[in-house]
Amino acid sequence: MKKIDLLYGLLIGLITAFIGVYLFIALFTDYEFVNGLSTLKTEGKLGKLIALGTVLNLFVFFYLLKINKELMARGVVFATILLAVVTIFA
Repeated sequence: MKKIDLLYGLLIGLITAFIGVYLFIALFTDYEFVNGLSTLKTEGKLGKLIALGTVLNLFVFFYLLKINKELMARGVVFATILLAVVTIFA
């Protein structure tokens, strides 16, 4: 059992959430990425944006389970929990 897979899963989860946030800003708002982040932060919607970005982690989680990478899937769950804590304080 490789414990480094847990770290890889954590990184995959964080990167996937970042991609989700980027895609949401690019597709559903009129802002550029950096301006969108700052505008949504001032409006108090950054936590909701992070929560929407983590939806992609669900697909990554089930894909990792399908290819029998359980420790990586745990890392993705850990990243989602970590982002949920960040969302509470954002």
